[in-house]
Amino acid sequence: MNSCKKFALGALVGMLSLVAASPGSAQGDGSVRLRIVGGLAGVNQYTRQEEPFWTKELPKLTGGKATAEIVAFDRAGIRGQEMLRLMQLGVVPFGTALLPLTTALEPSFAAADLAGLSPDMRVVRKAVAAFRPYLDKTLRERYGIELLAIYAYPAQVIFCNKPFASLADLAGRRTRTSSPPQADLIEALGGVPVQTAFADIMANMKSGNIECAITGTMSGNTIGLPEVTSHLHTMAINWGLSIFGANAGAWNALSPELRATLKQELPKLETAIWNEAERETVDGIACNVGSPSCTDGRKFKMTEVKPAPTDDARRRSIFASTVLSRWVHRCGAQCAEIWNQTIGPVVGTDGRAK
Repeated sequence: MNSCKKFALGALVGMLSLVAASPGSAQGDGSVRLRIVGGLAGVNQYTRQEEPFWTKELPKLTGGKATAEIVAFDRAGIRGQEMLRLMQLGVVPFGTALLPLTTALEPSFAAADLAGLSPDMRVVRKAVAAFRPYLDKTLRERYGIELLAIYAYPAQVIFCNKPFASLADLAGRRTRTSSPPQADLIEALGGVPVQTAFADIMANMKSGNIECAITGTMSGNTIGLPEVTSHLHTMAINWGLSIFGANAGAWNALSPELRATLKQELPKLETAIWNEAERETVDGIACNVGSPSCTDGRKFKMTEVKPAPTDDARRRSIFASTVLSRWVHRCGAQCAEIWNQTIGPVVGTDGRAK
């Protein structure tokens, strides 16, 4: 093994030992301390929901019998694309994985959050409800992961640093994407997709490497994206769905009482995160454009680009002809059947090859 590979392996082992080499540790008083890998650092889902639940609420709920430490995956040195495998191996016993970033290992998991599928919260809730039984079964049987929650970020929308009036105006623009389906959508609009990590959006926008970025309405506000962009298209491209789960071995190692508590309380956390995502979708737009209704974010003076009359028809056409068909092509014929047995009937789109 050459020195570079040895260094990389050593760095990975060291990082993972900091995150979670075991489900948790027994304390001298008989309590258990869990190690959790959460979602994206710095956004409200993590700071207002995930982190307080594990560090403050869990000890209260268990009378101090269980405590937890949590680190955001993008501050733990973990690539989002690695989370599902690390959870499967038990290296990360309790973890949060962004569904679009799991697709290299399991392409079918992209189905519920394909770009262009859900222009509003009503549709994404229906899609997730239809897909959840398949997701739960596949995680348990194929990956040895217990699905404990599904989270949503605020609507992923388009920020640009130059004026535009409709989706058609994205042609030729270099646009930040975070998944292949987002890239498919941008390509179909004539744009140039640039795969960019959330933490790197600002640097890439400032350097001119990208001209537009798809990210959450409030997430963009939080990182100051309106400081370097001027126009905001408010149609949801997708919702940044993520799963929270436990390696089966780690889950089964917990006491029956603690498992029961988590099974009871994590759905409440999930509901709170979804409600906040819905509220922050609206508030993020309000804050980015400087509306008096802005409550939680910083006020900026972006120009709101409301969907043009042609935009929804364009979205639906591109979704069916490009995004869905390319996903089926990458995923395989079985994914067309999965689609048609889960999400297809509730959105009225057939997944079979055109």
